[in-house]
Amino acid sequence: MHALRFRRTALAVATAAVLPFALTACSEDAKSSDAAPSASASADGANPDTASSDPAMAMDKPFGAACAGVPAEGAGSFDGMAKDPVATAASNNPALSTLVAAVKQAGLVDTLNNAKDITVFAPTNDAFAKIPKADLDKVLADKAMLTKILTYHVVGQKLTPKQLENGSFDTLEKTKLTTAGSGEAYKVNGTSNVVCGNVPTANATVYIVDTVLMPK
Repeated sequence: MHALRFRRTALAVATAAVLPFALTACSEDAKSSDAAPSASASADGANPDTASSDPAMAMDKPFGAACAGVPAEGAGSFDGMAKDPVATAASNNPALSTLVAAVKQAGLVDTLNNAKDITVFAPTNDAFAKIPKADLDKVLADKAMLTKILTYHVVGQKLTPKQLENGSFDTLEKTKLTTAGSGEAYKVNGTSNVVCGNVPTANATVYIVDTVLMPK
């Protein structure tokens, strides 16, 4: 009888000792189970933010309708142009062949290639075609005038699209040009449209424009 009572007492003591641990374990499991969906939801919720496009990041890349005409591969591609100084890079872009010929005529190849951190507003062949042939031939034959016009297209700092929204900048020609716009639509001096902008070269940022800029 005494032995039976002893065993019952021992069993009660053991149960009392084990039960809090069991309850604690169950409670911890429940908390972990409740927390798991929250962690999963948090992880799932983070994915859209990671995948969402950042406008600032997007504007780190070239933009504009005429960018589609840039070769996809080779020296004239965006990757190829990024490796060369600006005059060399332009020479590999078929749409800028008239500009390149003018730069060579003015003896500005080394000046542009050796400059650091500049912006070039580069007129396309079609931009030069807007100038009557007789007038263009006259400018090309006048090195001083040609140099004046070409250096007016160069700003002595790298300009971001954000800076073009409402800008006024000193050119290498020593007078100012102005820019305005937003998003992917910008004008220079109110008349020349940026048709492919934010193109990187080894020493410059290039904004290809559809009208030749004339110093005031």
